[in-house]
Amino acid sequence: MQRQTVSFTRNAANVFFHILTRCNLRCRHCYINPAQHGSNTLNIHTICKWLDTFTKRHPSANLILLGGEPTLHPDLAEAVHHARALGYASITIDTNGYLFHDILNKVTPDMVDVFSFSLDGYCPAVNDPLRGPGSFDVCTAGIVAAKKRGFSVSLICTVSTANIAHLQEMPALLEKLNVDRFFIQVIGIRGQWTDDADRCQTLAQVDRDTWMTVVPRVAEDAARRGIPTIFPKVFLNVEETFECAGKVTNNYFIFPNGRVYRCPLCEDYPLHSLMMEGDALVPAPRINEADLFSIDIAEGCVMNRIIQPRNLPADTHCPSFKIACCMLKEMVMPSAFNDNDNRLI
Repeated sequence: MQRQTVSFTRNAANVFFHILTRCNLRCRHCYINPAQHGSNTLNIHTICKWLDTFTKRHPSANLILLGGEPTLHPDLAEAVHHARALGYASITIDTNGYLFHDILNKVTPDMVDVFSFSLDGYCPAVNDPLRGPGSFDVCTAGIVAAKKRGFSVSLICTVSTANIAHLQEMPALLEKLNVDRFFIQVIGIRGQWTDDADRCQTLAQVDRDTWMTVVPRVAEDAARRGIPTIFPKVFLNVEETFECAGKVTNNYFIFPNGRVYRCPLCEDYPLHSLMMEGDALVPAPRINEADLFSIDIAEGCVMNRIIQPRNLPADTHCPSFKIACCMLKEMVMPSAFNDNDNRLI
């Protein structure tokens, strides 16, 4: 068993493409903000043209198709076909499990590398208050259906104060569902839900001690069951070097209104460093997120200092720890897996 930090891959490119922001669920912790991300659904012509733009820039990019709920888009299968023809290195569909428009029967495992399901509890009593009544049963049924059709399946669990006490129960469910990979995700202090964050303390980020105690232990349990597990590093010791993915990697977060961000923490604000104009990717006017990437502060991530100050201790004159880049991950692999396989999206 080995736990390791996954270094940023300099030559890789990851395209996180939100093809719409509409969703059938109203998850309490949803980060989608239509005021900043747009509320339109991109037509298939635009989707294909934008896919062309990014594959010309990065011929072997990894593509993650998101929403909202991307399977609500009636032309999702056509978008997948086009992306595969363009030569994207991998294609992932992020879904809440409802799998609209019969998507499992319109694509094949040769076309979609991973269906990534979102589930935030090991049972309906934990998951459904966060994601909506009946969502646990529908999502787990979707996972079973995808596995029966031969798709690789990953599961994302967003951790907050509302479900951290039950996270230890997740590995047994993953094993039962035969999930191929497990992602633990920290709830961000962004999105529409933050309007109620101060009043609704049942949904908030967990404190550093709880995160460090619970999350690595759960990841190791899942790995012992044969499931590779990835989670954000989140915290750095003061002697560890902070590195910003915005400076050293090629991550693009694309929204239907044409905004393209390089840092997901900036998505609630008009700080996007790039934008789509027609079929062209062009720099956004200054000042934008790219101007902040090079600012070095003792607390580590400048975006947390500016945008998410609640992540940091109140007195940071001499911080006892740093906040890592939100794209920096830790990984726990089962001993049967190749320990050198650390290229993750």
